[in-house]
Amino acid sequence: MIIDILINWAVPFICGGAATGCFAYVSSVRKRNTALEDGLQCLLRSEIIRNHDKYVELGSCPIYAKEALKRVYSAYHELGGNDVATRLYETVMLLPAESKKRRAENDILRQI
Repeated sequence: MIIDILINWAVPFICGGAATGCFAYVSSVRKRNTALEDGLQCLLRSEIIRNHDKYVELGSCPIYAKEALKRVYSAYHELGGNDVATRLYETVMLLPAESKKRRAENDILRQI
């Protein structure tokens, strides 16, 4: 009889505790993942801004830098980013691959 009372009391208590523990764990993992995604999105946005400022000032953007920026923007966009950084990305993608100075040097070399 005492064993029946303990089983009737202990099983729901243990199951309730386990369910609460699982819920708390899943909730904390979800919060952590959200924080990580937000932090990564912020870092990717700052990389897009840095590249924009650098290459707009130069007046050109090499092919390898455009490829790297495409990957950065793709990850940024998948994380839900789609604001001013999109316009900055598009501006960099429209820049020529060579600067005017470099094109002029190449034209002179071709003439020789």
